Amino acid sequence: MATFVDRVVLHLQAGDGGHGCVSVLREKFKPFGGPDGGNGGHGGSVSLVVDPQVTTLLDFHFHPHVKADNGKGGAGSNRDGANGRNLVLKVPNGTVVQTADGTVLADMVGAGTTFEVARGGRGGRGNASLANAKRKAPGFAELGEPGDQLDIVLELKSVADVGLVGFPSAGKSSLISVISAAKPKIADYPFTTLVPNLGVVRLDNHTFTVADVPGLIPGAATGKGLGLEFLRHIERCAVLVHVIDSATLEPGRDPVADIDAIEAELSQYGGLADRPRLVAVNKVDVPDGRDLAEIVRPDLEERGYRVFEVSAATREGLKELTYAMAELVDAERKAAPPAEPTRIVIRPIAVDDAGFTITAEADGSFTVRGIRPERWVKQTNFDNDEAIGYLADRLARLGVEDKLAKAGAQPGDLVRIGEREFDWQPTLFAGVEFVPGNRGTDVRLEEKSNRASAADRLAARKARRVRSEDGVGADVSDDIDEDDAE
Repeated sequence: MATFVDRVVLHLQAGDGGHGCVSVLREKFKPFGGPDGGNGGHGGSVSLVVDPQVTTLLDFHFHPHVKADNGKGGAGSNRDGANGRNLVLKVPNGTVVQTADGTVLADMVGAGTTFEVARGGRGGRGNASLANAKRKAPGFAELGEPGDQLDIVLELKSVADVGLVGFPSAGKSSLISVISAAKPKIADYPFTTLVPNLGVVRLDNHTFTVADVPGLIPGAATGKGLGLEFLRHIERCAVLVHVIDSATLEPGRDPVADIDAIEAELSQYGGLADRPRLVAVNKVDVPDGRDLAEIVRPDLEERGYRVFEVSAATREGLKELTYAMAELVDAERKAAPPAEPTRIVIRPIAVDDAGFTITAEADGSFTVRGIRPERWVKQTNFDNDEAIGYLADRLARLGVEDKLAKAGAQPGDLVRIGEREFDWQPTLFAGVEFVPGNRGTDVRLEEKSNRASAADRLAARKARRVRSEDGVGADVSDDIDEDDAE
């Protein structure tokens, strides 16, 4: 069974942030110790790093689900929770990171290249961090933010200088085994090579890598056979070498026809027209093969190809072929622009950017989108009225209330922020100062009772007493009202 995997789907889950703690200092002789709830720890992130010792995505094939550690919750006595451990996944050089719909997130080339693919959630603040001059002892804390959760596709595109292309059983594996230290499986039946083989060739002061790309047959670029799975491995090759079987016994096969068929597939795949080509007519140790090579050589040279008659069995002509490979590789390297170190691009948010947008939906509701409002909603404990009031204050200061009113929102309209839905009641929040109450409550959110207050009942009793003194008549309910007022 082949142990090479060049495409996998990963299910990533970054760590969730730890919840903040609600705590009040309680010590002897310290009746007003104040809040001392600690912050929650941040969740662990998931990153990819290029490791030269890794050559396949096999490990991810057997373990596609990856999850980083969660942050720990805060505790009393101002103890912050521990951060979750970051998870670093080692990938081969040449790995392309894509989303499920094919959007490229990163092209990881070069040892040590790192890409953070899933960010851990922020830890929630404890009530000690939320205290201020007006809210001296908050009865709530922030929840930890959930970590990123997504599916990504990893594709390995081998980073090789020379790519060997040709029909099955043309001798590509045999050729790479004699010019490098690679030891691929070799046999005389089609599709022996089920995985790309990579070998390093050292010639005088030249060092370059050669990749054997299997499975190229007519129709490979459209998914026939194994070609579509492995054509991606020649995208990064600087030089392509056609390996031609000059001793094949299959009817309708000859070197010129084989090259035309392979070139048609490469053209259909696209992006390889500018790569220099060499032609290695293999198996000239067979008498019929040598005769055929001599016949087709003029036709191939007329097309502009440099032709080399080689034999992987007797190593005839391999020295000239490897020198020609090294010459083209050196020329490509000199023509390539100098490699620049990976730059970190910082895109600061504009100063006048409110950080959110409001969209009026067709059903009459309104959707608020923005990093800060959505994060605040995720970190709010909706079982705590004081936390809800704090969220309302933050949204009002950010300008969400004003923009909703300008967008045409009316009290009672449905408003969505993230995964939460609200009935908009601006009179509960906008322009109202926070009034301290019992911990965990907010008087602004309390529903008003229809029962008259004691002051209202006292005023009504005085009015009735005045009417009785004027002779209007005594109200038999005065005694009851007086008792209620008391």
